[in-house]
Amino acid sequence: WGILFSHPRDFTPVCTTELGRAAKLAPEFSKRNVKLIALSIDNVQDHLSWSKCSCAWASLVAPGDAHCGISTVLWPSRSRPRAGLSRTSTRAGETSSGHPLTLSPSAQVFIFGPDKKLKLSILYPATTGRNFDEILRVVDSLQLTAYKKVATPVDWKAGDSVMVVPTLPDEEAKKLFPKGVFTKDLPSGKKYLRYTPQP
Repeated sequence: WGILFSHPRDFTPVCTTELGRAAKLAPEFSKRNVKLIALSIDNVQDHLSWSKCSCAWASLVAPGDAHCGISTVLWPSRSRPRAGLSRTSTRAGETSSGHPLTLSPSAQVFIFGPDKKLKLSILYPATTGRNFDEILRVVDSLQLTAYKKVATPVDWKAGDSVMVVPTLPDEEAKKLFPKGVFTKDLPSGKKYLRYTPQP
């Protein structure tokens, strides 16, 4: 499994907090066999300098220390030419350091499965920090539903009950889920909301 998350450029304030949070959660992603790659448009030397800022923000190291594992967890962050990766607009404005604040296409999350196929993409405006707790929750759901014949309902969290997929006949579901399959009574009388404890 892999996650690619893009940034407008190095030393942007929102993204600095995101890299720090990703570094703190690195053990959680590792437990799920997920590799993280950050993508930014600046050069590798800037990436390394920026990683120190992110680590300091996350209180993983003192500001003067070399790194907090971002270099091994998130890097090599791909260094790409500025043209072609990030489109800027005068409406988007600039950061306090004079860097252009790019539009939302620069703040994306892509999750890929072991089959190298895209499983999920999320598009964020550059002014809204990504929620890595939600990204972990999505990874848990994607991995569970990839290997079991279940879906995860609204606001699901690991350990909650899951839903039996509609394509699975009742008799097969009973055999597949020995802890039981429970239906929700609905005004239509249809028994299509089938729940089972997380397998």
